[in-house]
Amino acid sequence: MKNHALLIPRGLFGLGAMFMQIMTMATEPVLAQANAPSSHASQFVDHSLLVAPEYPCTWPTYPFPRFQLNHQRTIGPESAYNIDSIFIDGNTGTQLDVPPHSVTRPDLNRPKSGPLGLAYTDKIEAWQFGGEACVIDVRELLDQAPKGVSPLVTPEHVKRFEATHRPLRFGDVVLFRSDYSDKYYRPFPEGSRFIADVVDRKAPGYPDPNPDCMEFLATRGVMTLGTDSASMGPMPNLAEPTHYAGLRHGMIWTEGATNLGALPETGAFYCMMGPRHQGGPYSEGRAFSVVGGDLPKRLIESAKNKRAIDLSPTLAPNLPVTSPGSAAGQHRQVYLKIDFLYAESLDLWHHGHLMDAMAGTHLVPPSFALPSETGRADYAPEVRGWLAEYEQKYGPRGVSSLTTEKIPLDWTCGPARVIDVRSLVGTTDPKNWPASPVISPAQILSYEQKSGPLKSGDVVVFQTGHIDRHLKPLPDDAGVWADPLTGKSEGWPAPDADTIVLLKQRGIRCVATDAPDLGGVNPKTALMTYWALGSREMVGIEFLYQVGKIPVVGPGSSGGYFLFAPLKIRDCHGGPGRAIVLY
Repeated sequence: MKNHALLIPRGLFGLGAMFMQIMTMATEPVLAQANAPSSHASQFVDHSLLVAPEYPCTWPTYPFPRFQLNHQRTIGPESAYNIDSIFIDGNTGTQLDVPPHSVTRPDLNRPKSGPLGLAYTDKIEAWQFGGEACVIDVRELLDQAPKGVSPLVTPEHVKRFEATHRPLRFGDVVLFRSDYSDKYYRPFPEGSRFIADVVDRKAPGYPDPNPDCMEFLATRGVMTLGTDSASMGPMPNLAEPTHYAGLRHGMIWTEGATNLGALPETGAFYCMMGPRHQGGPYSEGRAFSVVGGDLPKRLIESAKNKRAIDLSPTLAPNLPVTSPGSAAGQHRQVYLKIDFLYAESLDLWHHGHLMDAMAGTHLVPPSFALPSETGRADYAPEVRGWLAEYEQKYGPRGVSSLTTEKIPLDWTCGPARVIDVRSLVGTTDPKNWPASPVISPAQILSYEQKSGPLKSGDVVVFQTGHIDRHLKPLPDDAGVWADPLTGKSEGWPAPDADTIVLLKQRGIRCVATDAPDLGGVNPKTALMTYWALGSREMVGIEFLYQVGKIPVVGPGSSGGYFLFAPLKIRDCHGGPGRAIVLY
């Protein structure tokens, strides 16, 4: 399907005439088919393991919990949406380690204590997540050790890389490529070879750096690493020494990366991000890279020069990061921290999280509001009426099997185009609450007149200011969700279906907001917005903050580059993740 973008010569029509033409076009049926992606030299490469129960995605020893995905509600009489919850431990799939994994808190006054013992996943600065990928090939070590023992990556392997390419430096992301996960991350029973057989001394260990290698990398100023092994800790007895040797210098790293063979030895941009859990010594995450074209160089320079903005609020049990609903029984799974193993050496609990799949910053895939090709949508009578009205105006609602793990990474990344709609706040009549101010096509057209046309591949970010103003811990948490949903205060600004149709005509694939969601507080309007997104194979990113810090697009400024990556969970109808901007 071609992208029939609206082409109106500037200066030919006034804003009112432009608005009327947009509204006319918005009523035309639009097929549930995406715009053909434009060809770019830069490509995104996924380095994340699929998280699913039949894969060895969790650490197999007692008492580490197994991953669970629960389809709490499916589209039908009780729900117009597919709503999931997840129970996940930070040692799941592709994961992020930060210093408190081995460095103890300074107040403990222990030999391994220091300030970095407080550098949890919610405290790591966004620039450190990415940099230039430097792929060190250690494939000759694969399986070259006794059972239960890891072959060791030493400083000599690093020096060999430097002799062939260049000295390592600050801003590099050192990636150890053994192809271990590519070979052994398989569904069970074959999947036992990934971790369990190594632990049980039935198979050789995964290649990993020794402590001397970490110390050597520290002399080069390297702050971010990755391995395609199951852990950065050599088996059986060097895991903690290696972890401490690197983490004590403030390093962070990826464990369980995959597909590193798709990268050149140098020159690609690599990034690893995970949900911003409060007090997390590690986190489940998503790793990816950008290769080819000019984009990697731009992103590498931004990260190296610490030009990064974290757009994801912290996830914490005392913060309103999921919807309480507007009435009894309508709430989503609250965010819970679940302790399961006490680490005496660190004086902290290993913990997992039970949470809604849309807790905090998250992805909205098309399958959230659309039934699958094989599913039925036996809506409640009221919703059936809304659907008839929607389809008469916008065309078929459509179906979708696009769950989170199927969404291409380049759909959720692109030049950030921040549309400030804070002027809408306070424009509704309290007598009509609950109600949200509508972000209409007029706001899009006004933005384009000032900042230039939106382009295919841009990520549109609505700045409402809602999360920045209202995100507060208990007991002052009602301003985010509860008061607007129950009509005690105005709802947050949200786009209607007409606006989504216009954005699709502009070639926009991803729409984001610093509000709790893109639907607003009116159930009918919200559902039509999500139907419009899903039927046009568009995705949403919700629950951002600090978007006012993103550079404004205009003369002399290219703005920032938006990066978001959700957890790669199979069959999930949402996706927690992390959003940052590099500028």
